[in-house]
Amino acid sequence: MRALIHVPLVAVLMAGCSGSPFGFLKPKAQAVEPFDTRPVHRPEGTSPVPLAGARTAAALDTTTAAEKAAALAAPAAPGGERLLGRAAVALGNPAEPGFWLRAALVTAPGKGRVVVAGGGSIAVDLIPGAGAAQLSLAAFRALGLGLTDLPEVTVFAN
Repeated sequence: MRALIHVPLVAVLMAGCSGSPFGFLKPKAQAVEPFDTRPVHRPEGTSPVPLAGARTAAALDTTTAAEKAAALAAPAAPGGERLLGRAAVALGNPAEPGFWLRAALVTAPGKGRVVVAGGGSIAVDLIPGAGAAQLSLAAFRALGLGLTDLPEVTVFAN
């Protein structure tokens, strides 16, 4: 008999969790911000922001072939750079155009270079950041990195 009383009570409580009008036990929705959305300063003449509705890596990467060639060009002369350190990088906000690295290793905005384990390197804008280091979509693609990879890079400042 006691079990029969508990069954309706449990059913009412469970209904509150499943989207019925008795939703007093539903958790409150929280907004999730998947990317660091702080704007990146883009100098005049650099890549435009991707079009709204862009969904593929190719559509989001608005850098030109000339910009990619310049970023992948030979690094600065030895001695003209200083080592900032190494960091594992994740893909940054794909809607932010250009070649950039946002990392805690960077203390002031400037120009620099990122080198991957295979020896490839690319010129980037260095942006101070906190938390996980992020590398732009254009840099990931130019270096031939998988978009879900977390490669370790060496960071140099000019």
